[in-house]
Amino acid sequence: MNVLGADGAPRVMGLRDVLQSYLDHRKDLLVRRTKFRLDKIAKRLEILDGFLIAYLNLDEVIRIIRYEDDPKAQLMKTFKLSEVQTEAILNMRLRSLRKLEEMEIKTEHKDLKAEQKALTALLKSDDAQWKKISEELKNVRKIFDSKSHLGRRRTDITDAPAIEDIDLDILVEKEPVTIVISEKGWVRTMKGHVEDTKSIKYKEGDREHFIVRAQTTDKLMLFVTNGKFYALDVSALPGGRGHGEPIRLMVDMGNDDAVVAAFIFTGGRKFLVASSSGHGFIAPEDECLSNTRKGKQVLNVPAGAEAAVCRPAPAAIGKDDMLASVGDNKKFLVFPAEELPEMTRGKGVVLQKFQKGGLSDAKLFSQKEGLNWTDRSGRVQTIDDWKSWLGKRAQSGRLAPKGFPTSKKFGADTD
Repeated sequence: MNVLGADGAPRVMGLRDVLQSYLDHRKDLLVRRTKFRLDKIAKRLEILDGFLIAYLNLDEVIRIIRYEDDPKAQLMKTFKLSEVQTEAILNMRLRSLRKLEEMEIKTEHKDLKAEQKALTALLKSDDAQWKKISEELKNVRKIFDSKSHLGRRRTDITDAPAIEDIDLDILVEKEPVTIVISEKGWVRTMKGHVEDTKSIKYKEGDREHFIVRAQTTDKLMLFVTNGKFYALDVSALPGGRGHGEPIRLMVDMGNDDAVVAAFIFTGGRKFLVASSSGHGFIAPEDECLSNTRKGKQVLNVPAGAEAAVCRPAPAAIGKDDMLASVGDNKKFLVFPAEELPEMTRGKGVVLQKFQKGGLSDAKLFSQKEGLNWTDRSGRVQTIDDWKSWLGKRAQSGRLAPKGFPTSKKFGADTD
């Protein structure tokens, strides 16, 4: 065994050497403990000897204390007392000056003398020391016997339990917050669900981009123009009264990348994702989740284009579901949503072709509910004759309906 010896030096010892070192250590402790006790006994006997002298000459001691100018020096001179003995006598309480107390002092003195004699003999005899050590070890064995209170086993030896994944969300206190994302990519949270969003202030030259109401235990999903999805713990987002922090400090985004969509991850949903090149597909929400700074590449964006659309899609697309797309050239096209593939990653299929510009926006809608958009005044406009723009996927389309926003955007989803 590799051990540290009594001198503190490391060495290799066999079992016999280890046991011998332990016994030598016990003997060293016994000797030091005995010497320490003898020193205490000697000091106590010195005081008790002084008390006995005082009791034998009690009247003279009282007289000296009462009438002498320097009773301490006089007591030491008269009775040949040490300074320790004299201090003990002077500090003695009056109630100790009784016969019973004198008897107790004599008994203690006798017991200490006997103990002193026995300890002195122990120090002089090597055999006596080993006998004492043997008795101590037997007593230790008795105390820690497997049937005793201290020695009995308190743990059960069983198979190790299966380690389950710990849900760290349970360590976060659930509180409502409002996530504020500015157009220049600054993010922060505000306590509670803020109703008056117009009162929220931004840095000079910046403005509102996304307002998301959430809980501190949620995950914020971001879809960026590079075609990646990023996930951030809401509890880790900066709060306070400031303007927050740039999202680029939290995830690996390029300086030219911008947030296209922001929403709370719930799982099980599907999203329409598309790039400005006019390509797109349906992506499952669960396949978009990533907890790393690098994010997860879902939409492969061609050179010169960027991700432009991320909107909710039905869990199961049927014959009643349609897709409407609009380009920068304000060309409008509607075709059956069944023609869209569901993918976990890729470039997608062509939604609409453009001679100039690219795809500005796209959304899914059902024929029963009709196609709608939000105008600049915040009002929802619905067209019933959307079939006038019905065509085949990858066509160029026709000019957008009258009254369609000049931003070429459908606006916030109304569902």
